[in-house]
Amino acid sequence: MYLVYVSVAGEPVKMSPEIEGVVAKYLDLFEEPTGVVEREVVHAIEIIPGSSTPKGRINRMSPGEVDELRCQLKELVEKGWIRPSVSPYGSPMLFVPKKEGALRMCIDYRGLNAITVKNREPLPRIDDLLDRVQGCRYFSKIDLKSGYHQIAIRPEDQHKTAFQTRYGLYEFVVMPFGLCNAPGTFQHSMNRIFHDYLDKFVIVYLNDILIFSKTDEEHVAHLDKVLSLLRQHKFKINGEKCEFGRTRVLYLGHEISAEGLKPDDAKVASIRDWPRPQSVTEIRSFLGMTGYYRTFVKNYSIVAAPFTDLTPIDTPWEWTDKCEAAFRHLKHALTHYEVLKLPDPDKPFIVTTDASQYGIGTVLAQREGPKLRPVEYMSKKMPSQKLAKSTYEKELYAMYKALTHWRHYLLGRFFILRTDHHTLRWMRTQSVLSDALKRWIEVIEQYDLDPQYLKGEYNKVADALSRRPNFSGALITEFDLTDNVTQSLVEAYREDQFMSEIIRRLEAKDKKTSAEFELVNGLLFLKKAGNKRLCVPNSESLRSLFLGECHDATGHFGYKKTATNLLQRFWWPTMMRDAQLYVETCQVCQRDKPRTQAPPGLLKPLPIPERPGESLSMDFMDTLITSKDASHLRHRG
Repeated sequence: MYLVYVSVAGEPVKMSPEIEGVVAKYLDLFEEPTGVVEREVVHAIEIIPGSSTPKGRINRMSPGEVDELRCQLKELVEKGWIRPSVSPYGSPMLFVPKKEGALRMCIDYRGLNAITVKNREPLPRIDDLLDRVQGCRYFSKIDLKSGYHQIAIRPEDQHKTAFQTRYGLYEFVVMPFGLCNAPGTFQHSMNRIFHDYLDKFVIVYLNDILIFSKTDEEHVAHLDKVLSLLRQHKFKINGEKCEFGRTRVLYLGHEISAEGLKPDDAKVASIRDWPRPQSVTEIRSFLGMTGYYRTFVKNYSIVAAPFTDLTPIDTPWEWTDKCEAAFRHLKHALTHYEVLKLPDPDKPFIVTTDASQYGIGTVLAQREGPKLRPVEYMSKKMPSQKLAKSTYEKELYAMYKALTHWRHYLLGRFFILRTDHHTLRWMRTQSVLSDALKRWIEVIEQYDLDPQYLKGEYNKVADALSRRPNFSGALITEFDLTDNVTQSLVEAYREDQFMSEIIRRLEAKDKKTSAEFELVNGLLFLKKAGNKRLCVPNSESLRSLFLGECHDATGHFGYKKTATNLLQRFWWPTMMRDAQLYVETCQVCQRDKPRTQAPPGLLKPLPIPERPGESLSMDFMDTLITSKDASHLRHRG
């Protein structure tokens, strides 16, 4: 047998002679798997007592699918993986197209799964697996060929896997795809094989095996050990999907290298080209794709909040400017990501937390030379019951969530917590605390941390934003407004005919315009009464952002206080009218604010008068008809 390994681009991948020599020793592993291999781990299907036997139906097929069915049944029978059956069970069968256009035969085991006793064999957390490769430079990836089919079904359970076809009933002798407990069984089998070496130089997620080493010499030995164990347990591997002795490898949707971790470029490209969602189902699909890489996006939960607000069943579908802004933000963030550092257990961690009315944003980082490199981002939308809490309580909540989320990194070791130190100081001065605050403090005090005050240093736009109430600083840090809002403002100025004309006059040194306006780093400010107010162009998303921060984030005050906040910081021609409309249509205010008037009473019929003059009624006329004479009057005796 002769093997040639190619890269994704289709070009041959050069291996070192040592790695090539190891692979050449195990060419038998690349053979096609056939038959049933007896192993310690077999798949069992326990049925819930009293359950009725599920039965399916035969689906109609196209002529091409019929031909494919005949071929695949013949191949599976020849390999010894299925056989004709007389089982009372009978799940339906269907074809699903593969990426390359071929058809994959799938069995719909939903009926069987519904009556199966679920096992609790856990699958490893992907983020935990990826943490183990810190400091390694050489990687090999092994993919098992038809991995599930290399695990046998317990003989007394084989009839339960029966499936219906137009050519009769068949049952599996080996483990098929689609059984609810199959992933746990397969992971258990892999864990038993590699138990002594897991997390040392090999990690396994189902049929994806990754070998990692710090030196070339170590990697040769590690690869030899893994291939030896696979031969010993008679597993076969898929040479087309294996990579050996690489310095950069794709594993579980991430690209791993000595530099760190980043998303798979192919997945990122699919996000970049994702069309605008047209329904809640498409929103959930988009969130599923982007959520897989949430650790690469700062404040993911906050950015995605307009999407999650659309997903409840009773929420009407409405694609707003906020949704559009969030959609563009997420696509941009995942195509302009920062390479995350893999955690180094020998270096101290630095945790930065922040909170606002919208949510919390936290960063776990480590120092690399003079700069901080992020290890992971975590964000969480602020629960509705905490929106009315004080700034201190929201900051404390952010600290609590950050420490519990990264407990496996932080507990039992010293680290730096960068936040507003007044929060911890305030915490210790309170004589009476709520039960929730007591729980948070009890958790926080388990950690060996050094709280440090983090002061934000912002540019001109941040200065304009920071002169708002206390929430401004948190919002700037949390949403990275310094860069994103500045860029959005500059771009929107070009589209706003009124403000672009002002900028043109300023650039032409017009004295009258210069007396009222000022241009600083591309941003337009109105100068009035010794105060500078940021000019917001005609962009609904930007104006909604600032309206929301001056209304939503300050406790949903009424129109007057919202207008006062706006007048101190911002300016645009229709600002007061927009503010009034924003407050009047605020859903939170309409839903949660108490009424300031007594509730109207119930309408009750008046009693029937017993004699004339007993009940008198009066009403007002808002429109009177004028005339020159009384000819239009008529006696109504």
